[in-house]
Amino acid sequence: MTKLRLSLACTHTDRTAPLLDGRIAIAGCEIVPLAGQTQDIFRRTLSEQAFDIAEMSMSSHIVQCARGVADYVGLPVFLSRAFRHASLYIRTDRGIARPEDLAGRTVGIEQFQQTVGLWVRGILGDQHGVRSQDIRWRTGGLEAPGGGERLALSLPPDIRVEAIPRGETLNALLAAGALDAVIATRPPSCFASGHPQVARLVPEYRMAEIAYFRASGLFPIMHGLVLRRRLVDENPWLPVEIFRAFARAKQHALSELDQMNVPRISLAWIAENVAETRAILGKSLWSYGLEENRAELAAMLRYAANDGLTAGELTPEALFHASTHALRDDI
Repeated sequence: MTKLRLSLACTHTDRTAPLLDGRIAIAGCEIVPLAGQTQDIFRRTLSEQAFDIAEMSMSSHIVQCARGVADYVGLPVFLSRAFRHASLYIRTDRGIARPEDLAGRTVGIEQFQQTVGLWVRGILGDQHGVRSQDIRWRTGGLEAPGGGERLALSLPPDIRVEAIPRGETLNALLAAGALDAVIATRPPSCFASGHPQVARLVPEYRMAEIAYFRASGLFPIMHGLVLRRRLVDENPWLPVEIFRAFARAKQHALSELDQMNVPRISLAWIAENVAETRAILGKSLWSYGLEENRAELAAMLRYAANDGLTAGELTPEALFHASTHALRDDI
């Protein structure tokens, strides 16, 4: 049987490397590996339908599903997950001492639809009573001018989102005091360089994130996986085989953490770090599959509806191809 030749665009991580370098194969497929940066992959997938299989922002995927856009189908493979209490950077001269103090403030984020913002806004609402409507949102590039939403949004009037002035950056505006806070996936350079009036809102963020997980059971999902719908229509077996291959690749990555004769990761106390993480997260260490992640997905869909990104709440099943709904990654 002739194998399908498929392009795969994703970030190179321990979870994807075995697929990108060919150590693990997708049954019936020949993969053309295209490792890259996520923001470029997202943009090209959404605007050009450039890849057969692609890593995708979960928030943008939710928006597409809510709009009925059918270019791609989702697979419950979650290539990026991260707790986000560390992602809030504030001015220390504004009387912001706790999350509740963000109500009425002006907060920057690269894109309102970013998944990091979806989770931070959800946590602010659920745990601190600060609604998305209570904040003035400003969007733009973090360190370089430009950016803009990867998908055009039409938000309710009570969600106040404006782009920052052309030529400006979120980092520069935070440093100058034109923003009260910024949500970012990486530290703004003004924070990294020690600006005296810029700090994390939650300095002890690891402790806060552990407490959040223990209280909620949620390990936030950032990125999923999408597959060109035409290929599924022509090859109904394909979603299941792709899921299985990614599950094997992830299991390989996790097994590598236990190899102590020659540590596979450049950390001195990797065994201790792994043991501590497993003791906290348990079976949620890095699960794939719809059922294992139903709580995270339901939370994201609720947050998206609250933020005006969707007209109403979808079900988690609506995000993924039907053939993958019952799949588990303990293969």
